[in-house]
Amino acid sequence: MSPDRLIHMANQIGKFFQSQGHDKAAPGIAEHIRKFWDPRMRSAISAHLEAGGAGLDPDVMKAVEALKTTGS
Repeated sequence: MSPDRLIHMANQIGKFFQSQGHDKAAPGIAEHIRKFWDPRMRSAISAHLEAGGAGLDPDVMKAVEALKTTGS
């Protein structure tokens, strides 16, 4: 899957979780990605973040960073 598609999907998830409030958004996004994205997708979005994360919304960036620290 292309990085552009992953960015778009992650940002859509982020927009959904924004309605739950700022402090719940990043954990909700991370949990959704952990549950529903396959390991290759998670690895690709993590690599994109490490390369600068261009195009990712701030809460999505926090969520992807959290995924890296939890080992998922």
